[in-house]
Amino acid sequence: MSQSKQMDFTNGEIMRKMILFSWPIFLTNLLQTSYQFIDSLWVGNLLGPSALGAITISATVVFTTLSFIIGINSATLTVISQRRGANDEEGLKDSLNAFVFVLGTLAILLGLIGFLFSGTILRFMGTPDEMLPLARSYLQINFVGILFLFGYNFIGTVLRALGDSRTPIRFIIIAVILNALLDPLFIHVFQWGIEGAAYATIISQGTAFVYGLWYSIHRANVPFQIPTLPEKRYFLILFKMGLPAGLSMMAISGGILAIMTVVTSFGEEVVAGFGAAQRLDSLIMLPALTLGAAVNSMAGQNIGAKLWGRVNEIAKQALLLIVVISLFISAIVYFGAEAFIRMFVQDEETVQFGTMYVKTVAFFYPFLGVNFVLNGIARAAGAMFPVLILNIISFWILRYPLTAIFSAWLGESGIALGMGVSFIISSFIAGGYYFLGNWRKISENIEENTAKKEEKQDS
Repeated sequence: MSQSKQMDFTNGEIMRKMILFSWPIFLTNLLQTSYQFIDSLWVGNLLGPSALGAITISATVVFTTLSFIIGINSATLTVISQRRGANDEEGLKDSLNAFVFVLGTLAILLGLIGFLFSGTILRFMGTPDEMLPLARSYLQINFVGILFLFGYNFIGTVLRALGDSRTPIRFIIIAVILNALLDPLFIHVFQWGIEGAAYATIISQGTAFVYGLWYSIHRANVPFQIPTLPEKRYFLILFKMGLPAGLSMMAISGGILAIMTVVTSFGEEVVAGFGAAQRLDSLIMLPALTLGAAVNSMAGQNIGAKLWGRVNEIAKQALLLIVVISLFISAIVYFGAEAFIRMFVQDEETVQFGTMYVKTVAFFYPFLGVNFVLNGIARAAGAMFPVLILNIISFWILRYPLTAIFSAWLGESGIALGMGVSFIISSFIAGGYYFLGNWRKISENIEENTAKKEEKQDS
């Protein structure tokens, strides 16, 4: 396999490699955010607050439906990066085949189920009646192309696990540029409305997926192949690591879905304002998402090579970096909150709520960054089940209940405050697990233990 763009994290200066590896991931996440940003700009300005609220709700449903697969996909980082650190080329090839077979099958099944039950899901969420037809149309079209969304993200995950964080930028650049061109064409020129935005999305993602697949096979020499039924031991690995990771993402997305039911109870203006605010939220979260993914790959290679001293140093330097950067971005978003919200909508009630939400929650995000970094280290060790428990606590014991309680007490302003308080408490719990938990032991002999179980079953 060509390794010209693949970084070895088992030696060299940690902070330098962290920054060099992280900035392409940050740029990729920024472009991904700009993809949603541009979508919301066109929809909000050309079609109004109802359409903006509709795509906000629909996007939450898509993420929730796809979350199980996204979670298992996060296990790809752990398995592939550990195989890379151990220089196990055959194990790398077999692991890739197993992930492609299982995740591709799940993506197709969930896309079909989501398409058929879009209306039922939206009504369950309490979608306002005036938004329901728009949200259903947008959601069904997105479910048709859900394999594309998963596909190009999966390919990017594989390349990052191998130490190449630069190439995935190309995939998202293609999707962003195409979406920026097709959105106004389909929405305004062709007069397709919100359905035009959905078609622009799946065409853009489909193109990025096809290019990514071609590049990874023909240029990066990633050992993709036509998927075949994996050996039993790889199903056991997927079950042990992928299932908790998938359930962890379902806990997260289900929590987001539950929070949306709190938001929708306040009506159309709050839903639209929340939708605009979420686009700014995503900007503040970019450093956390970036370093969470980066430390997963970096720590994974070092865990595979049994270099625990470097794993601890990666955690320390990532925490320092996330706090400094998060505070800087939070300040920018805080002081520009109203101007940013007005980029999406002009309705005064919507702008008022969106501005209030962003200003309230902005400086809580460094605590969320601590969560992402420490959970990334734990995932790199294969501690998927403990991370699942941490996410259940974070979303279902803290974030959703606190959001509901604070909003019942303070009205719509309590939504942001409840979420912010949950970030603080979650970060302390994640820190407690990092220092006191057994995640280091979990990484020991994951595949060896799996192989022993298989031998017992076969004997």
